[in-house]
Amino acid sequence: MSVYQARGSGRLVSGVFCVILCAALWLLPACGSPETYVRVSLTPADLPAAGTTAPSPTITPIRMGVAAILSPKTTSSGYAALKAYLEQKLGAPVELVQRNSYAEINELLRTRQLDFAFICTGAFVRGEREFGMELLAVSEVAGSTVYYSYIIVPADSRAERPEDLRGRVFAFTDPLSLTGYMAPLAWLRTLGASPEQFFSRTLFTYSHDNSIRAVAEKWVDGAAVDSVVYDTLTAQDPRLAERTRIIWRSEPFGAPPVAVHPQLDAGLKERLRQVLLTMGDDPDGRAALAPLGVDRFVKGDLALYQSARAAMEMVGGSE
Repeated sequence: MSVYQARGSGRLVSGVFCVILCAALWLLPACGSPETYVRVSLTPADLPAAGTTAPSPTITPIRMGVAAILSPKTTSSGYAALKAYLEQKLGAPVELVQRNSYAEINELLRTRQLDFAFICTGAFVRGEREFGMELLAVSEVAGSTVYYSYIIVPADSRAERPEDLRGRVFAFTDPLSLTGYMAPLAWLRTLGASPEQFFSRTLFTYSHDNSIRAVAEKWVDGAAVDSVVYDTLTAQDPRLAERTRIIWRSEPFGAPPVAVHPQLDAGLKERLRQVLLTMGDDPDGRAALAPLGVDRFVKGDLALYQSARAAMEMVGGSE
């Protein structure tokens, strides 16, 4: 189930969406507040008692984290083929680990409870700064390793530019999302405004597909979303394309990467890198990437993320 955060006055539309929003209202931090990492352990709490026989050794799974760029259900189905492909190529079981926020995946990488993770650009810039998170590979779509933040509105909205959303209800994705939060926040800074001043109410949906559907169903008046996710979902579901419209596109940012802890075993790191970088040349690899809207993975360059660093520094997101 997706987790939402709402803030401000007024009442959200009733229904299942509203129930989820209200249930999470007092459990999540306020929009724009400093993100506090919560230590999450994947180690079983109950260890064998003294004198008991330990289980027979098994192959240690490779732990793959996936940030909540997509909602949990979409993530599970979208990454299933990739998980199976990696298991085949690596010769070991792969454990898929999901969490509700980007910060939780970052924390699992920082504490080495994950071996590698598919994360968003904003989370990578934060992790790079905090503990030297290392770039393993970069996603490529249609020959490009950049993507954008879109601001979208319902198809019949009167809004033609972001300024027209003043006083309206707006959805962000995650406090560490570059395209779903920090890029539009930087745009607001150019107006000398904050989300609290500009919008009547804001909320976090914690996944881009939830934000897109919130706009399509008119639960919100606008949202900031990842261009790759939007382009992929609207191509897969024409109804989303018919019900939504893009009114703003940001400058280009380095595409979401695959990242590892800098101290990950060098042998495993190289195996992971080689499998990822050769997927685009393998028909089975391309089939595994298709549900994610990704054509291949490439080496990438840290300079690719300079525009993201600048945007995050502008709003204090890399501190």
